Amino acid sequence: MLTCAIIDDDEINRLTLEHYVELTPNLKLVASLADGIAGLTFFQEGNHVDMLFLDIEMPHLSGLELLRVLTDPPEVIITTARQDFAVDAFELSVTDYLVKPFDFARFTQAVQRVQQRRPVAAPTAAPAADIPTSADLFVKVNSRMVRVNFDEVLYVEALSDYVNIVTLKHKYIVYTTLKALENRLSPFPNYARVHRSYLLNTQHIESIEDNTANLHGGHFVPIGKSYQDSFYKSLQRI
Repeated sequence: MLTCAIIDDDEINRLTLEHYVELTPNLKLVASLADGIAGLTFFQEGNHVDMLFLDIEMPHLSGLELLRVLTDPPEVIITTARQDFAVDAFELSVTDYLVKPFDFARFTQAVQRVQQRRPVAAPTAAPAADIPTSADLFVKVNSRMVRVNFDEVLYVEALSDYVNIVTLKHKYIVYTTLKALENRLSPFPNYARVHRSYLLNTQHIESIEDNTANLHGGHFVPIGKSYQDSFYKSLQRI
């Protein structure tokens, strides 16, 4: 059972989401709030939920502004009529981005993504690490939001205010910083920062020689001196 809250200034949208939550057996609605200020008060009073359905455009305090001031936000599913806030939202590590009007099937898909990011009980009944089962994330390439499977990414290279995401078949130039993308990929243990300009997928390493990682497809990534000790220690634990 996952607890959830709704923050949306449109009553019809709140009622729709409340109905969708009621139709979902493993969701329990804790709060349905009409604006960002009420949402901020809810969390400042010490309330916690597993999942937050959050509108963006609201008076006094927008959904994105609320996310920026929360110190420990839950899994967030954005629900908005605007498509042009997607990049800002994903920079804040939201789980999904639903554009109104959306149907129950799309709502269910977003809930399933939250469930995939939740810890899963191991056979010994001990809590498992929070490792996602899917590495699909959205990135903005020019004017398009593109789904990229980060299991297939070889490495990410910093290019000033952009990054170059390299797979065996494609290269994606994305307007973001390497640090921001590193934060988004932090749940995935196979990613390692190996250089001030490179983020590496260790699943694609064929060999390491002279502090250079040789990757599938004939790609090479340098391992910076300040990163070598921690990186090599992490490889020994794999």
